[in-house]
Amino acid sequence: MRLFIGKGATTRLNFIRILICSAGLFVAFGLSANETDLLALLSSGNHFGFMRHSTAPGSDDPPNFQIGNCDTQRNLSTGGREQAIAIGEKLRANGIVNARVISSQWCRCLDTAELLEIGSIEELALLNSLVSYPGQGRAMTQNLAAWIADQDLSQPTLLVSHQINIGALLRSGADEGDILIVHRQPNGTLAVTGVLRAN
Repeated sequence: MRLFIGKGATTRLNFIRILICSAGLFVAFGLSANETDLLALLSSGNHFGFMRHSTAPGSDDPPNFQIGNCDTQRNLSTGGREQAIAIGEKLRANGIVNARVISSQWCRCLDTAELLEIGSIEELALLNSLVSYPGQGRAMTQNLAAWIADQDLSQPTLLVSHQINIGALLRSGADEGDILIVHRQPNGTLAVTGVLRAN
């Protein structure tokens, strides 16, 4: 099941003015923890996972790219699909079985999210690849930060998106299939606690 959350998702502009300065988002980086501890954090509240889609060979989408038409997009390879399945198995084995999964509308993200098999999929336009929105990236990133600030994170929550979006929000890189575990701190900053590596 996929639900759609449009670009008009509620924002908290007063909050975001505090969270964001002219240089960009304030993001704190914590110490790494082992995989078991990181997975436990997903169920602890005020944490979420920010995942880069699994392996999709290439770098850009074709010129005729269309949302909703996978034939016009760069898609997961067979290895990428197997990678997503394996990641899902690891998550389920560690108790992540009823998660809230929110995805970019790109097929490689939606397919990754579905292959995890950890919860129903919601589509969120704010997670769409910033490459396709020239001049709008900063606003989209700010609106995503505001959206995250409004979410109830008591249920395990996983966002599936693109490297450019992860970098813009968290100032951190991610290989294909990696999951960054992020702490939403009381003062509104987002702290990357560690990374669950796909490989």
